[in-house]
Amino acid sequence: MASTAMMQDAPTIPTGKPFWQSGHRPTLLAAFLYFDVSFMCWVMLGPLAPIISKELGLDPAQKGFMVAVPTLAGAVIRLINGLMVDRIGPKLTGTINQIIVIAGLAFAWWFGVSSYEGTLAVGVILGFAGASFAVSLPLAGRWYPPEHQGKAMGIAGMGNSGTVFAALFAALLAKAYGWNNVFGLALIPLILIFGYYLFAAKDSPDQPAPKPLSAYATVLKEADAWWFMLFYFVTFGGFVGLSSSLPTFYADTFKVTPVIAGYCTAAAVFVGSLLRPVGGALADRFGGIKTLTIVYIVAAVLLGAIAMVATSGLALAFSLFVAVMGMLGVGNGAVFQLVPQRFRKEIGVMTGLVGFGGGLGGFYLASSLGAIKKATGSTSIGFLIFAALAVVALIGLTMVKSRWRTTWGAAIPGARI
Repeated sequence: MASTAMMQDAPTIPTGKPFWQSGHRPTLLAAFLYFDVSFMCWVMLGPLAPIISKELGLDPAQKGFMVAVPTLAGAVIRLINGLMVDRIGPKLTGTINQIIVIAGLAFAWWFGVSSYEGTLAVGVILGFAGASFAVSLPLAGRWYPPEHQGKAMGIAGMGNSGTVFAALFAALLAKAYGWNNVFGLALIPLILIFGYYLFAAKDSPDQPAPKPLSAYATVLKEADAWWFMLFYFVTFGGFVGLSSSLPTFYADTFKVTPVIAGYCTAAAVFVGSLLRPVGGALADRFGGIKTLTIVYIVAAVLLGAIAMVATSGLALAFSLFVAVMGMLGVGNGAVFQLVPQRFRKEIGVMTGLVGFGGGLGGFYLASSLGAIKKATGSTSIGFLIFAALAVVALIGLTMVKSRWRTTWGAAIPGARI
């Protein structure tokens, strides 16, 4: 049922209001919390991987693929969610996804998972949690005017921090209660947040009219859509790929326990999540293009350093991974300062498409690190290839920045491109 606030016109031009007075705060909080617990579940196979692989006898390639499946499933489901958001609204889309995740984890917990194939099936269910990205961002972002898009999307997107909880507690709980029971324990915050979401979240009145499915092909004819997918392939793909892979990297490379590997991963994930809204705010202040340019330069250098020296010692690897995750977090915020300004009326489908690109990046990084480790005995080549992809993104950004600033960027009052 629409509230009085929802019946007002959502702002599409600068309002002059402070950020906290220009949108719908309960929805922003609901979007963040939904995103947060969903991401906690999405990457939980990563910190559990050292324990699961030991019990099930998995090789490095199987471990890499197992932790990558939720990322791939999430990428594909984000496309579906993007379509659903524009047709039935973000709140209902999120409701459906949360029911699927809760039911799937309850089934896995009750009946147990005892095979490699079973973990892959769980990974597909967890993909629905990862697809929350394509719901939370338009759910929150449609309530805010252009001059506050970076901050609104950054706060909602800070739900990335859910990966911190997975890294901190999944291995610890698995050690105490068994890894199958972690699926059941995850239901507690999922159900609590689902209840708040149903009560607090509201769809913005600024919803696009439902479009026929054929209309979405039009978006893919826009070159900018592909550029945004590439840019997020690197920033978010790097973030979620490392979130899933670092527990195994630390455990295999430095022979630390899964709990210690989880703590080291959690620190890097926390920094990356914390800096996402900072990236959005920096993009609001200095422009998304300038912010992303710095991100890709620094990320490429750090990834190259990781490829060369990360195995030299735990302290050095820890420092490098914290730094690169922080930079990728800034990049995630900057990308989604730009997307809703370029594609405001198609933000649902574009969030799905760009999220799909980011999910593919995460799947590629996580799965390739495992395959390369099995083939060569080291993950160095995998990190070096991803550093090269950051350079490719930088070149692409350099190619489009003048056109963006003089066309759609120049037509949006109050926005920094």
